[in-house]
Amino acid sequence: MPGTYIQPFGKNCLLARRLVDRGVRFVQLYHGAGSKWDSHSAIEKNHSKLCESSDKPVAGLLADLKQRGLLDSTLVVWGGEFGRTPMSEKGDGRDHNAYGFTMWMAGGGIKGGQAIGSTDEIGLRAVEDRLHVHDLHATILHMLGVDHWKLVYAHQGRPERATQNEGKVCKKLLLDA
Repeated sequence: MPGTYIQPFGKNCLLARRLVDRGVRFVQLYHGAGSKWDSHSAIEKNHSKLCESSDKPVAGLLADLKQRGLLDSTLVVWGGEFGRTPMSEKGDGRDHNAYGFTMWMAGGGIKGGQAIGSTDEIGLRAVEDRLHVHDLHATILHMLGVDHWKLVYAHQGRPERATQNEGKVCKKLLLDA
């Protein structure tokens, strides 16, 4: 519901919506800096608190953007640097997993209400409709109106590409595909 936020992350979501409302083109939010999203132990306790402090603010942000007609032109990307292994670590935690993890996107020309890809039966490795991080980057750049093949920048004196000469736009994610 619009305007429903939980502090302090909720305040940041509200600030993000206000920035978008005023024409700011790129806004990045962090949730849980110094927190326990990186739970190698006590994952249920730590993640439950973090989810509780982020679910309503994010729902409020999306509802506010939609109510103001901004969601169609605002790409919202929710993700992290890795997933979590299905096996226990330290009895009640999980280790990093770069082989199967979840991200979600909304608005900005993304076709909603779908899940793309799946992991094996234990949730360790992506096995169906796998997307490489370069594919995600290429898709996000495409949604922002940038051709990832033409985006070149100087890094330590040499030309580089964000997708490192790889990456395909995932057409299944696009509303107009």
